[in-house]
Amino acid sequence: MKKTLLTLSFLIACTLMGMAQRPSVSILGDSYSTFEGYLTPDTMDIWYFAGSRHDARSTDVSKVSETWWMQLIKKKNWKLEVNNSWSGSTICYTGYRDEDYSNRSFVLRTAALGSPDIILIFGGTNDSWAGSPIGEYKYADWRRADLYTFRPAMACMLARIQERYPTADVYFISNDGLKPEITESMATICKHYGVPMIQLKGISKTAGHPNIEGMRQIAEQLDKAIY
Repeated sequence: MKKTLLTLSFLIACTLMGMAQRPSVSILGDSYSTFEGYLTPDTMDIWYFAGSRHDARSTDVSKVSETWWMQLIKKKNWKLEVNNSWSGSTICYTGYRDEDYSNRSFVLRTAALGSPDIILIFGGTNDSWAGSPIGEYKYADWRRADLYTFRPAMACMLARIQERYPTADVYFISNDGLKPEITESMATICKHYGVPMIQLKGISKTAGHPNIEGMRQIAEQLDKAIY
């Protein structure tokens, strides 16, 4: 009996140690990374809903297990720290119809990612689709007006991430099919900050958003790119 208890205690201890050692990952994203019930805070706009609440005309994704990030977390044996993703959000302060998106911008949300070991930033899609002003490359001394254009906002976002989470491994994920000037700008700015940019290719989509197959493709491509 005593031996059995000791063995059981050892197994529990090993399990707890294993859980404690799992790297934590936070996601800073837009609609591609949303899912009902998994966002922090829970007041952000969502594209992907659970079960019967999902719109079959827009997506066939209806389970969190089908999302790219949950598949990747399971593949890598990570644990989710924070998913801060807002459907329709832009990296810069300028959104659709030239509206002020500063309250949902990636720049503003950099401070709300918890204490992660890994940060995955998946953005730029809405900046491309909304036709946000591209701006000039600027790597310091940003004024509020600068952040209404894409290049300064992208640089400011990465600078804030690196300053706030100095020990985290940061990766930037680039959607396929974006405007060349957006993709080229992201690559240039990521290189400046030493942040790996993972360029997605051939992602299957419905209504412009990854479907089940597209989610699988994203998870697979990221799994190969992140060691």
